[in-house]
Amino acid sequence: MGAVRSFSIDTPRGPARIRLTDPAGSPLSLLVLGHGAGGDVDAPDLTAVHDVAVAGGVRVALVTQPYRVAGRRAPAPAGHLDEAWTAVLGELADPALPLIVGGRSSGARVACRTARALGAAGVLALAFPLHPPGKPERSRSDELPTGLPVLAVNGDRDPFGVPEAAGTVEVAVRPGAVHDLRKDLPGTAEVVVGWLRRHGWAR
Repeated sequence: MGAVRSFSIDTPRGPARIRLTDPAGSPLSLLVLGHGAGGDVDAPDLTAVHDVAVAGGVRVALVTQPYRVAGRRAPAPAGHLDEAWTAVLGELADPALPLIVGGRSSGARVACRTARALGAAGVLALAFPLHPPGKPERSRSDELPTGLPVLAVNGDRDPFGVPEAAGTVEVAVRPGAVHDLRKDLPGTAEVVVGWLRRHGWAR
């Protein structure tokens, strides 16, 4: 693992906090990950993915949204989240590196909604919340972008549902896992790094 840097980026919604880890050697890509609604970037699945990606030659940025930096747990409106995320990516993106955007739960939704506008090469959606628990009729499947590689990783016992694979959207269903994806974290991380390798974004 190379250097780890922590810093803030000002956004229209207040400062966001960034933890940026460089791999040993030249990076093959940039993976930017956001947290869940009431969580933080130290969630077990984000940590596991961060570690295997960096080991695979990926520069990884973990982004804490301004509302969490300010100490609030209740998430900001979707438009505010997208606005802050877009401002952060404007500072972090490197034209020389493929950009993969992602996150868990709410963070995955933000990444999906903004991927096209940001020129992302791919999207990693951990625990994508397909619908509110018990309300499958309120599907968010239209947020999954089409026409670029997307990997959704969901537990088969996730009360928020599991999206369906279609077109360029791949779905990895993790047996026995719920929304936190804690069950078999090494297996989940291996699925993710395998997807990154297939696209030439990790070694």
